[in-house]
Amino acid sequence: MPRSVAQRFPRAFDAVPEARSFLGDVLKEWKVTDRSDDVVLCLAEVAANAVRHATRSGFVVEVSLDDCRLRVEVHDAGPGVPRPGQPSDDDTDGRGLLIVSSLADGWGVTPHNPCGKTVWTEFKTDQNTTPIGVIPC
Repeated sequence: MPRSVAQRFPRAFDAVPEARSFLGDVLKEWKVTDRSDDVVLCLAEVAANAVRHATRSGFVVEVSLDDCRLRVEVHDAGPGVPRPGQPSDDDTDGRGLLIVSSLADGWGVTPHNPCGKTVWTEFKTDQNTTPIGVIPC
């Protein structure tokens, strides 16, 4: 049976570690340990972008697990669609989505009209929600 949980965070930089902690607790509760470091790091990158670019309404983190796929979404009302940067060796930022694309099995952006977006990441995982007796992934 699929699982899903969500939590709202304010537009504040201390919300990023709070979101990381929230996700870490969810992964621990769901016994998803094989990719937890990658998942939490990707969330931190996407949440930091939401704090930097979202409106004052903050952002929502939604986590779902269905069979062998973990999906983490960050919803915000900010304008624009994030794209991976092309930082030079001297740049001190602009690498977040490059990190996400190297660690996640998939990621993307779903724009919302009239404003806002969902940035999502997906991870294949050993954990599944298949009932006992059914062949797992």
